[in-house]
Amino acid sequence: MPSRDFSLHGAIDLGARQAAARKQQERRTQGGGGAAPAAGAPGGPYVVDVTDQTFNTEVVERSQSVPVLVDFWAEWCGPCKQLGPILEKLATEAAGKWILAKVDIDANPQLGAYMQQMGVRGIPFVAAVVAGQLLPFLNGAAPEPQVRQAIDQLFDALRKEGILPDAPEGEQPAPGAEAPAEPVFSEAEEALQRGDLDGAKAAFERVLAADPRDDQAKQGLALVELSLRVRSLDPERALQEADEKPGDVQAQISAADVEMVSGRIDDAFDRLVGAVRRGAGDDRDAARKHLLSLFELLPPDDPRVGKARRGLQSALF
Repeated sequence: MPSRDFSLHGAIDLGARQAAARKQQERRTQGGGGAAPAAGAPGGPYVVDVTDQTFNTEVVERSQSVPVLVDFWAEWCGPCKQLGPILEKLATEAAGKWILAKVDIDANPQLGAYMQQMGVRGIPFVAAVVAGQLLPFLNGAAPEPQVRQAIDQLFDALRKEGILPDAPEGEQPAPGAEAPAEPVFSEAEEALQRGDLDGAKAAFERVLAADPRDDQAKQGLALVELSLRVRSLDPERALQEADEKPGDVQAQISAADVEMVSGRIDDAFDRLVGAVRRGAGDDRDAARKHLLSLFELLPPDDPRVGKARRGLQSALF
């Protein structure tokens, strides 16, 4: 089953942050305010509208405790208007066993761009997010019985793969229920939502100063540092420059950062392993250290990290 990791602290929008902010500001200037709510906006406790700003909290974090189906749609999309009410009905029937998050791609350019980066070219498109992992699920509209069957099959497959544990009857998590966050982590999340990357970095650094082994803080800090590096890059230009200058280690490092933000994790790791293999002296060491820093973005037992570590050992020795 195809999958793509979603990072814990909002890495999906790092590469598009500045461009999206500019577009949103232009719309506010030209239109005299934010977009009006779309017709047919969802209601009820198990269906939520999600924006570029709330996706991390409403989808990524929530998926740690309850599966989330994400419906990418647009007002002009006829099939979306057929599929949307079916998904809302089934979410209400599920009563908290899973949550439906709806994304208007016209009103949320960062999420629309991320959908395109996944190779999706048409809507309606539905993804499942479970424990921080995104699984492409449905592409196109379908009748209710078919959608219902597909959802049942999806969750059965996730349970068999050990991704979705069986929950005892009567113990389904309530929508939006989250474990209490440590104050410093809350401070970091609030800073990220404000776009204050320096403040988030300082908060994560305080956690690590108290407990250098805190893996969640390590991952959060690594993501913030990645964001700080890529926010001034032109992604297409960075990748083009790396292709034109294979011996330029800094170009390879910048391109790897862009690939990480785009979800092309294997490509980023392979690029830096290649730079280590080709390089010498300080350049080789810089590529090695940067690759190790990117490992912090993923769990230590992620198979892609293991594969890249083996590639790095082969390149070094």
